Amino acid sequence: MTRMCAVILEINRDNLLVQDGETNQEVLVHTNCTCNLHVNDRILILYNGIMMMSIPPQINAVRISRMPFNRCPR
Repeated sequence: MTRMCAVILEINRDNLLVQDGETNQEVLVHTNCTCNLHVNDRILILYNGIMMMSIPPQINAVRISRMPFNRCPR
């Protein structure tokens, strides 16, 4: 599994637009649950490591967790 710490920019019914904390790149995250998430939340996304090179790049989330204290792990 690959992980990405990101900030939520936009929330839709079945995906999130996030900004990757490491690269500052926008990424579209496909997920089946966007409940209890808010714009500007910092989240940890687990995904299978495959990123579709579209504009913006897209990944399929396996799990999404809101980060305590709104900080990414080091």
